[in-house]
Amino acid sequence: MALEISGKIIQILPEQSGTGKNGPWIKQDFVIETQEQYPRKVCFSAWGDKASQVKSIAMGTLVNVSFNAESREFNGKWYTDLRMWKMDVQSASQAAPPATGDTEMLEPISPGEAAQEPDDLPF
Repeated sequence: MALEISGKIIQILPEQSGTGKNGPWIKQDFVIETQEQYPRKVCFSAWGDKASQVKSIAMGTLVNVSFNAESREFNGKWYTDLRMWKMDVQSASQAAPPATGDTEMLEPISPGEAAQEPDDLPF
């Protein structure tokens, strides 16, 4: 299952590395914060050569992260891993989505102005 999310990099955690049965490995975790009305913080893992890509991006940069979500069981508990497989820096046009009509600001009118407007209601 491939998913995508956008947000600002707010933290890059310390790099982890070691040696396993398949040889040496490197892992870089990082956290982004979505740019929604109610922002969410999401932690991702980048493995191997993807780890160096994360370290090359500055804090506060807006990015699009493509990732796979996978859960596994260990000793009766379930753990979920969000593994990044692609990250793109957002361009200026992507970073500021166009305003929609429903977010338009309306100017208040005084009670006197409301009384002067013609009544064109059908009832």
